[in-house]
Amino acid sequence: MGEAVELLDGERLDDLLTHGLRIIQSDEVFSFSLDAVLLARFCTVPVRGSILDLCSGNGVIPLLLTTRTRANIVGVELQDRLADMAIRSVRWNGLDGQIRMIQGDLREAHLTLGYGRFDLVTVNPPYLPATGYDTNKNVYFALARHEIACTLEDVIAACSRLVKSGGKVAMVHRPARLADVISLMRKYRLEPKRMRLVHPRSGQEANIVLIECIRDGGPELRVLPPLIVYADNGAYGPELM
Repeated sequence: MGEAVELLDGERLDDLLTHGLRIIQSDEVFSFSLDAVLLARFCTVPVRGSILDLCSGNGVIPLLLTTRTRANIVGVELQDRLADMAIRSVRWNGLDGQIRMIQGDLREAHLTLGYGRFDLVTVNPPYLPATGYDTNKNVYFALARHEIACTLEDVIAACSRLVKSGGKVAMVHRPARLADVISLMRKYRLEPKRMRLVHPRSGQEANIVLIECIRDGGPELRVLPPLIVYADNGAYGPELM
């Protein structure tokens, strides 16, 4: 554990159930979901080097990646409040030496972080196109769920700018957008190499897709066996656990 941090009104410190990690969360802002946990486990991490997490939220993916690698990790989050929560979570876990959180717009991240700097870029972007109803919702939830501040193309273009040639980009998204994801990845020289579909239960349609590509890679996509979240008894399946 690192230094003690102040929790603001409405915040709590949740256990990530691995390596003693904890994370600051609040019901007032968008909390991390299973999608982020699956992405942090799915991506191919470098032993050393540099990792970037875009749309980082409260920093859950950078925190979880520290259990798999000693590489330096940078997280970029647009929303001030979420970025501040992530910074304090990093400090609480004593990971300041490995993780650096930045509040900023992913569309401009290359201006400060540089082109082609990272061995791996991970991203859990907004899944839904913006609609006229977004402004009626909690702004934190709206920005996390809907393409208000960035489109899918913005996200993939940013990943392409920031990852090294030969480096990897790993994304979690919805299967309904898979055709768009692959089309845009190829447009920005990110060649899909590994993909896995996640199903709530056996016999049900997939509701999550995990996809990893290589910048300037050759065409060859491996589709991994499906991941089933819930067993017949309603508990998490053995692989998920």
